[in-house]
Amino acid sequence: MGYNFGLFLSVHVITVLMHFRTYIVSEKPQVPCYFIFGDSMVDSGNNNDLDTKWKANYPPYGIDFPNGPTGRFTNGRTSADYIGQLLGFDGFIPSYANATDKDISKGVNYASGGCGIRDETGSHNGDRISLDRQLRNHYSTISRLSRIQQNTTFLRKCIYLVNIGSNDYINNYLMPERYSTSREYTTNEYAEVLIQKYSKQLRTLYSLGGRKIALFGLTQIGCTPLLVNKLGSDGKPCVKSADDAVNLFNARFKPLVDELNKEKSDARFTFINTAGILYPQGMVSFRTPICCQLTGVWSCTPNSQPCPIRSASTFFDSLHPSELSNIAIATRAYKAFLPTDAYPYDIHHLTQI
Repeated sequence: MGYNFGLFLSVHVITVLMHFRTYIVSEKPQVPCYFIFGDSMVDSGNNNDLDTKWKANYPPYGIDFPNGPTGRFTNGRTSADYIGQLLGFDGFIPSYANATDKDISKGVNYASGGCGIRDETGSHNGDRISLDRQLRNHYSTISRLSRIQQNTTFLRKCIYLVNIGSNDYINNYLMPERYSTSREYTTNEYAEVLIQKYSKQLRTLYSLGGRKIALFGLTQIGCTPLLVNKLGSDGKPCVKSADDAVNLFNARFKPLVDELNKEKSDARFTFINTAGILYPQGMVSFRTPICCQLTGVWSCTPNSQPCPIRSASTFFDSLHPSELSNIAIATRAYKAFLPTDAYPYDIHHLTQI
């Protein structure tokens, strides 16, 4: 018998929202500011003016977002958007491309669709802002804050969200026709090379004032319609080889978090188990159709009509989650529903320590 994962997800989200409804309304933000780093999963429009194919600033993207198409790669809010609401911010954190001096004291979104931990990741589709470039942009923000406020010690109380790494597989390692990494490294070696570079970048973020840092693990990319269609799955719902590769990287998160927290005694790094949240144990076999017509391998056709019941779809295009999936991720990242959702803290706990 088949199962409707979209229905399961809808019921799950409604249950979680009822559980967390007291956190959504807050008189004031629980932290002074909120900074977002990552790729298209949390991009809010930083790619709009770049010379790139990594764009989503046109309909039907944003069909359920209050401001319409903004550059978010989904139909509504991203997981980072919803976490910001759970944190009590009354508006969405501005993208770095549009942030004013008045904005930056409450936070900035640096994320960029198509980017990765590695600088070359995603380059076949044009410009994108790699994590190294995002960190340089954050340095510029801190410099602006120093000129405006002089005292930036409040940054230690802020929440930092980092959601990146999927493109280092989808648009690098698993694309041998464009990139050489799969010929240079075994899957285990690549996971180690990637985590080592990531660890240096996170230490840079610490040096720029970050102390409460939530690291989002990679989802099961082998279950995305993009990779199922591209690589084939022998009739199974997911591409096992792709998920196996990503799991080698995800397995290194907890040891990295432990290492960083031990090394930086005043820091609170934490791991958010995105794969476990979006694909609960035993549920990875459930698949729902994507919600928009495609142009190319992943993106929605401009001005096309999306599916009418978007709450029944796990994915909006062939790669990016629908708003409903993003809400599921965000609610359990903010307040863990299961012990496996976050380690060693959920984001709500981060605000209190």
